[in-house]
Amino acid sequence: MSRIFGKVQQNGYVVRDIHAAMDHWINVMGVGPWFHIEEIRYDWYHHRGQPSPLRATVAIAMCGDMQMELTQPLNDAPSLYKDFFDAGLEGLHHIAFGTTTFEETRGRALAMGYTIGHEGCVGGPGGHFCFLDTGPEWPGTVIELSETGDYKKGVFEKLKAEAAAWDGSNPIRKLR
Repeated sequence: MSRIFGKVQQNGYVVRDIHAAMDHWINVMGVGPWFHIEEIRYDWYHHRGQPSPLRATVAIAMCGDMQMELTQPLNDAPSLYKDFFDAGLEGLHHIAFGTTTFEETRGRALAMGYTIGHEGCVGGPGGHFCFLDTGPEWPGTVIELSETGDYKKGVFEKLKAEAAAWDGSNPIRKLR
């Protein structure tokens, strides 16, 4: 539990090969099923305040109450993911805190001196996110603030229910 942002909702990993990463989580860690989005559709996306044409594939699974996210950039567009790779890193990139008061939480973070590395929206109203740049000293500790509006809340509830009932079959599924 963060005294600033509350309960951690997600661990986010940036990977070079999403299929190999899902295979590892399924067969080594026993985590699944994974819900794979071939190419995420951003409503809008900015890196360090500038529009960026980021393309990425994403997979999400639940491990108890903790969401695991794998992200593989599909191009070299500016993003914190590219910055991470450019630093020679792969693996744990960020932890996400869900919020139903996104603008208030974002504003509080900015007032505390955090800066935004990248931000955007997925799924329309209620789908905003921003990644607070925590600097290069501690890779894997970027903070994501994730608005948990109706769209995301519904998706996350579906993932949690399917993970609880998962028998090991059909370990990779499409998320629509």
